[in-house]
Amino acid sequence: MTTHSSSAQILDGKALSVQVLDELQATVSARIAAGKSQPGLATVLVGDDPASHIYVRNKRRACKKVGVASFHHELPAETGQRRLLELIEKLNQDPKVHGILIQLPLPKGFDYDENEVLSTIHADKDADGFHPFNQGALLQGREAPIPCTPKGVMRLLDLAKLDLSGLHAVVVGRSNIVGKPVALLLLARNMTVTICHSRTKDLAAEVRRADVVVAAVGISELVQGDWIKPGAVVLDVGINRNAEGKLVGDVDFHAACQNAAWITPVPGGVGPMTIGMLLQNTVEAASLKD
Repeated sequence: MTTHSSSAQILDGKALSVQVLDELQATVSARIAAGKSQPGLATVLVGDDPASHIYVRNKRRACKKVGVASFHHELPAETGQRRLLELIEKLNQDPKVHGILIQLPLPKGFDYDENEVLSTIHADKDADGFHPFNQGALLQGREAPIPCTPKGVMRLLDLAKLDLSGLHAVVVGRSNIVGKPVALLLLARNMTVTICHSRTKDLAAEVRRADVVVAAVGISELVQGDWIKPGAVVLDVGINRNAEGKLVGDVDFHAACQNAAWITPVPGGVGPMTIGMLLQNTVEAASLKD
């Protein structure tokens, strides 16, 4: 673990993700040596969004590293909903595929219904943890695939080795992908959780009360350094480009370092963890089929 020049210690997602992939590689090797099936992840990319291409390429590269079979499908933007759902159904029936990932966002202007697409994936092959059944299971505290970014946030938070019970967490952002699920995971650790968003009356006052801050709102450096309670843990999920084109998070990192005890950088914090958790979900799905 590296220490920042001021007081905050860095929660290094890059280093932790390497460790996660190494652990998965060992697990997959042991599975195959025991004569069990090779875990398989199917990725589906619709259209030609450059950022989506990079994300999928990184996911496939990680599959190769850990020994997960990668089945990639690229479809033109104008493919249409019906053909996309037919492909998903085919992957649902394929015994070699244990996890299915539809790269979001789907192309605009082609009448894709994201909710219907995600609901068509079999709940036990839902590598992203976005299926309504799995999100309901998370709400009820039942075993199910957990959305990858929130799962990565919790693994990073564990590095701080805090007894979270009774502490106060503030989550800035209420998306189904990060904000809501991470709030449920924090609640499951017996934290008191406040969810804030664009309509929150006094965001600064809410954040100042937090022992743990999760910023996942997608606004460059919205959370100011002097909002951070001394000794707090700050997990920054945001990935934004500022006016100079530099990658920054939702938290003013350098100012927040003056108060935080632990903080994730951007890049190199939460981002690298997401792919590791995706592959973990896939390997776990394969072991449920044994």
